[in-house]
Amino acid sequence: MSSPSKRRDMDVMKLMMSDYNVEPINDGINEFNVEFHGPKESLYEGGVWKVRVELPDAYPYKSPSIGFLNKIFHPNVDELSGSVCLDVINQSWSPMFDLLNVFEVFLPQLLLYPNPSDPLNGDAASLMMKDKQQYEQKVKEYCERYAKKENIAGALAEESDEEKTDGDVSDGRSVSSEDDDVAGNADP
Repeated sequence: MSSPSKRRDMDVMKLMMSDYNVEPINDGINEFNVEFHGPKESLYEGGVWKVRVELPDAYPYKSPSIGFLNKIFHPNVDELSGSVCLDVINQSWSPMFDLLNVFEVFLPQLLLYPNPSDPLNGDAASLMMKDKQQYEQKVKEYCERYAKKENIAGALAEESDEEKTDGDVSDGRSVSSEDDDVAGNADP
């Protein structure tokens, strides 16, 4: 590729042409939401999440920011912000990776193999290590409560309406691009 912007365009187009539902934000390709389904044969199977993706100007040389918009109970996902703790996105990102890797490999692996020793959600990590059965029950409860397809469409419409009026998503998280704790932004 001759430039990061061409690569970004190609990666976004490839994601849009795949089986994922991609919804651009503000008519651009630097921010969008992707409908992500929990991996088969996992506790998250049957769950559907809206995942916010923000591409930095230096993408693909700098990793995308990834975050869940609807709640998920997982040791490596911050329950309030939706931020994802995943080394391959946060520390060891490479321009060899693309957006399809995020949704076809990295996020499914994160959900299939949580790492309670490096938590963003201490409650989930603690419960997973102390009482696996209760942890699994809580994961399924969250999937039932927050990750049903009919629930996320309404939540996303509310977010879009509120963004236009006051710049905040429905749970009060800021969506300004200058704030590193924005919903959907991964920690650097």
